Amino acid sequence: MSNEELNKIVSKAKEIYNRYRSPEAAAEVVEVRGDEVIIKFKGTFCETCGLYDWIEDMSYILKDLGVDAVVTKAEEVGERTYVGIFRIRNVRGKHK
Repeated sequence: MSNEELNKIVSKAKEIYNRYRSPEAAAEVVEVRGDEVIIKFKGTFCETCGLYDWIEDMSYILKDLGVDAVVTKAEEVGERTYVGIFRIRNVRGKHK
């Protein structure tokens, strides 16, 4: 899969994420490079649900779109702002 195709899938995942989770959490794609995707999450977040769950939800959306990705890092970068780093393990049958 080309980087352009991957960018389109990640962008679609962001749209789906925001459609169902905004305004509590909104995703913004920061960068797609190689087998890594960096996404910024901002919002009030329902913290009783678990903050990590809000970030991990993106990996499930990506999987539904054919990209198997796992969260490798989640960190707070500002007030109610977090960055999730995802490693792509498999894309439509192509192992990474």
